[in-house]
Amino acid sequence: MSKAERTKQFIIEKTAPIFNEKGFVGTSMNDILDITGLSKGCVYGNFQNKDEIALAAFDHNCDLMTSFIKERLEKQNKIIDKLLVYPNTFRNFLSLPILKEGCPILNTSTEADDTHPLLKQRVIYRLNYWKSTIEKLINAGIEANEIKTSTNANEFSYLLISLIEGSVMQAKVTNNTEVLKVTMNYLEKMIKSLRV
Repeated sequence: MSKAERTKQFIIEKTAPIFNEKGFVGTSMNDILDITGLSKGCVYGNFQNKDEIALAAFDHNCDLMTSFIKERLEKQNKIIDKLLVYPNTFRNFLSLPILKEGCPILNTSTEADDTHPLLKQRVIYRLNYWKSTIEKLINAGIEANEIKTSTNANEFSYLLISLIEGSVMQAKVTNNTEVLKVTMNYLEKMIKSLRV
Protein backbone atom coordinates (compact mmCIF):
# COMPACT_ATOMS: atom_id res chain seq x y z
CA MET A 1 0.00 0.00 0.00
CA SER A 2 1.36 3.42 -0.96
CA LYS A 3 1.56 6.30 1.53
CA ALA A 4 -1.42 7.97 -0.17
CA GLU A 5 -3.47 4.76 0.05
CA ARG A 6 -2.56 4.36 3.73
CA THR A 7 -3.60 7.95 4.44
CA LYS A 8 -6.88 7.47 2.62
CA GLN A 9 -7.57 4.27 4.56
CA PHE A 10 -6.66 6.02 7.81
CA ILE A 11 -9.18 8.79 7.09
CA ILE A 12 -11.90 6.24 6.28
CA GLU A 13 -11.27 4.16 9.41
CA LYS A 14 -11.16 7.20 11.69
CA THR A 15 -14.26 8.91 10.27
CA ALA A 16 -16.44 5.81 9.79
CA PRO A 17 -17.66 5.68 13.42
CA ILE A 18 -18.44 9.41 13.42
CA PHE A 19 -20.46 9.25 10.21
CA ASN A 20 -22.32 6.22 11.58
CA GLU A 21 -23.08 8.00 14.85
CA LYS A 22 -23.76 11.56 13.68
CA GLY A 23 -24.84 10.97 10.10
CA PHE A 24 -23.82 12.91 7.01
CA VAL A 25 -25.36 16.23 8.02
CA GLY A 26 -24.24 15.96 11.64
CA THR A 27 -20.61 15.24 10.77
CA SER A 28 -18.72 18.46 10.15
CA MET A 29 -15.39 19.04 8.46
CA ASN A 30 -14.06 19.99 11.91
CA ASP A 31 -15.12 16.56 13.21
CA ILE A 32 -13.15 14.96 10.39
CA LEU A 33 -10.08 17.11 11.05
CA ASP A 34 -10.28 16.56 14.83
CA ILE A 35 -10.57 12.79 14.66
CA THR A 36 -7.85 12.36 12.02
CA GLY A 37 -5.49 15.06 13.26
CA LEU A 38 -4.87 15.95 9.62
CA SER A 39 -5.01 19.30 7.87
CA LYS A 40 -7.88 20.24 5.58
CA GLY A 41 -5.44 20.19 2.66
CA CYS A 42 -4.36 16.64 3.47
CA VAL A 43 -7.96 15.42 3.73
CA TYR A 44 -8.96 17.13 0.48
CA GLY A 45 -5.80 15.82 -1.13
CA ASN A 46 -7.27 12.34 -0.68
CA PHE A 47 -11.00 13.01 -1.12
CA GLN A 48 -12.78 15.49 -3.37
CA ASN A 49 -15.39 16.40 -0.75
CA LYS A 50 -17.27 15.30 2.35
CA ASP A 51 -19.66 13.23 0.20
CA GLU A 52 -16.81 11.05 -0.99
CA ILE A 53 -15.59 10.50 2.59
CA ALA A 54 -19.13 9.67 3.74
CA LEU A 55 -19.61 7.09 0.98
CA ALA A 56 -16.28 5.44 1.79
CA ALA A 57 -17.08 5.52 5.53
CA PHE A 58 -20.50 3.91 4.93
CA ASP A 59 -18.92 1.15 2.83
CA HIS A 60 -16.30 0.59 5.52
CA ASN A 61 -18.92 0.30 8.27
CA CYS A 62 -20.99 -2.13 6.20
CA ASP A 63 -17.91 -4.17 5.28
CA LEU A 64 -17.07 -4.55 8.99
CA MET A 65 -20.59 -5.75 9.73
CA THR A 66 -20.66 -8.09 6.72
CA SER A 67 -17.26 -9.61 7.61
CA PHE A 68 -18.34 -10.11 11.21
CA ILE A 69 -21.48 -12.02 10.13
CA LYS A 70 -19.75 -13.91 7.31
CA GLU A 71 -17.05 -15.21 9.65
CA ARG A 72 -19.75 -16.67 11.90
CA LEU A 73 -21.75 -18.09 8.99
CA GLU A 74 -18.71 -19.94 7.70
CA LYS A 75 -18.28 -21.74 11.05
CA GLN A 76 -21.70 -23.39 10.69
CA ASN A 77 -22.39 -26.50 8.60
CA LYS A 78 -26.19 -26.64 8.64
CA ILE A 79 -28.28 -23.95 6.94
CA ILE A 80 -30.57 -23.51 9.96
CA ASP A 81 -27.48 -22.90 12.11
CA LYS A 82 -26.25 -20.34 9.59
CA LEU A 83 -29.58 -18.52 9.75
CA LEU A 84 -29.45 -18.62 13.55
CA VAL A 85 -26.26 -16.56 13.38
CA TYR A 86 -28.49 -13.52 12.77
CA PRO A 87 -30.57 -13.61 15.96
CA ASN A 88 -27.55 -14.79 17.95
CA THR A 89 -25.52 -11.81 16.72
CA PHE A 90 -28.17 -9.11 16.95
CA ARG A 91 -29.41 -10.26 20.35
CA ASN A 92 -26.15 -8.79 21.67
CA PHE A 93 -26.03 -5.93 19.19
CA LEU A 94 -25.44 -3.09 21.65
CA SER A 95 -22.43 -4.86 23.17
CA LEU A 96 -20.61 -5.40 19.86
CA PRO A 97 -17.75 -2.88 19.51
CA ILE A 98 -18.03 -2.66 15.72
CA LEU A 99 -21.72 -1.75 15.98
CA LYS A 100 -21.53 0.54 19.01
CA GLU A 101 -22.81 3.50 16.99
CA GLY A 102 -25.63 1.42 15.50
CA CYS A 103 -26.35 -0.41 12.28
CA PRO A 104 -24.90 1.59 9.38
CA ILE A 105 -27.71 0.52 7.07
CA LEU A 106 -30.39 1.68 9.50
CA ASN A 107 -28.59 4.87 10.53
CA THR A 108 -27.84 5.92 6.98
CA SER A 109 -31.21 4.96 5.49
CA THR A 110 -33.19 7.16 7.88
CA GLU A 111 -31.09 10.18 6.93
CA ALA A 112 -30.38 9.55 3.26
CA ASP A 113 -33.75 8.33 1.97
CA ASP A 114 -34.89 11.85 1.01
CA THR A 115 -31.73 13.91 1.27
CA HIS A 116 -28.70 12.15 -0.19
CA PRO A 117 -29.25 10.15 -3.40
CA LEU A 118 -25.75 8.63 -3.49
CA LEU A 119 -25.92 7.34 0.08
CA LYS A 120 -29.46 6.13 -0.59
CA GLN A 121 -28.17 4.07 -3.54
CA ARG A 122 -25.49 2.52 -1.32
CA VAL A 123 -28.07 1.62 1.33
CA ILE A 124 -30.31 0.01 -1.30
CA TYR A 125 -27.36 -1.98 -2.63
CA ARG A 126 -26.47 -3.23 0.88
CA LEU A 127 -30.09 -4.13 1.69
CA ASN A 128 -30.41 -6.03 -1.59
CA TYR A 129 -27.14 -7.84 -0.91
CA TRP A 130 -28.30 -8.83 2.58
CA LYS A 131 -31.69 -9.97 1.28
CA SER A 132 -30.02 -11.98 -1.48
CA THR A 133 -27.72 -13.67 1.06
CA ILE A 134 -30.70 -14.80 3.15
CA GLU A 135 -32.61 -16.02 0.08
CA LYS A 136 -29.58 -18.03 -1.10
CA LEU A 137 -29.25 -19.65 2.33
CA ILE A 138 -32.93 -20.58 2.41
CA ASN A 139 -32.90 -21.95 -1.14
CA ALA A 140 -29.74 -23.94 -0.37
CA GLY A 141 -31.50 -25.32 2.70
CA ILE A 142 -34.51 -26.36 0.63
CA GLU A 143 -32.25 -28.10 -1.90
CA ALA A 144 -30.38 -29.88 0.89
CA ASN A 145 -33.69 -31.00 2.41
CA GLU A 146 -32.93 -29.06 5.62
CA ILE A 147 -35.66 -26.45 5.15
CA LYS A 148 -39.33 -27.03 4.30
CA THR A 149 -40.08 -26.71 0.59
CA SER A 150 -43.07 -24.49 1.42
CA THR A 151 -40.73 -21.76 2.71
CA ASN A 152 -40.88 -18.56 0.67
CA ALA A 153 -37.30 -17.24 0.61
CA ASN A 154 -38.37 -13.80 -0.59
CA GLU A 155 -40.91 -13.30 2.21
CA PHE A 156 -38.70 -14.76 4.92
CA SER A 157 -35.75 -12.55 3.99
CA TYR A 158 -37.95 -9.44 4.23
CA LEU A 159 -39.21 -10.54 7.65
CA LEU A 160 -35.75 -11.36 9.00
CA ILE A 161 -34.31 -7.99 7.97
CA SER A 162 -37.37 -6.07 9.20
CA LEU A 163 -37.34 -7.78 12.59
CA ILE A 164 -33.64 -7.12 13.02
CA GLU A 165 -33.65 -3.50 11.88
CA GLY A 166 -36.86 -2.64 13.74
CA SER A 167 -35.63 -4.07 17.03
CA VAL A 168 -32.18 -2.48 16.62
CA MET A 169 -33.83 0.91 16.07
CA GLN A 170 -35.93 0.55 19.21
CA ALA A 171 -33.04 -0.73 21.33
CA LYS A 172 -30.72 2.01 20.15
CA VAL A 173 -33.13 4.88 20.72
CA THR A 174 -34.30 3.62 24.14
CA ASN A 175 -30.93 2.15 25.18
CA ASN A 176 -32.89 -0.91 26.31
CA THR A 177 -31.89 -4.40 25.21
CA GLU A 178 -35.21 -6.04 26.11
CA VAL A 179 -36.63 -5.48 22.62
CA LEU A 180 -33.58 -7.17 21.11
CA LYS A 181 -33.94 -10.21 23.34
CA VAL A 182 -37.69 -10.56 22.74
CA THR A 183 -37.46 -10.04 18.98
CA MET A 184 -34.38 -12.22 18.47
CA ASN A 185 -35.98 -15.02 20.51
CA TYR A 186 -39.02 -14.77 18.24
CA LEU A 187 -36.82 -14.76 15.12
CA GLU A 188 -34.96 -17.81 16.44
CA LYS A 189 -38.27 -19.67 16.78
CA MET A 190 -39.23 -18.62 13.24
CA ILE A 191 -35.95 -19.95 11.87
CA LYS A 192 -36.22 -23.25 13.77
CA SER A 193 -39.76 -23.69 12.45
CA LEU A 194 -38.33 -23.86 8.92
CA ARG A 195 -36.56 -27.12 9.72
CA VAL A 196 -37.80 -30.23 7.90
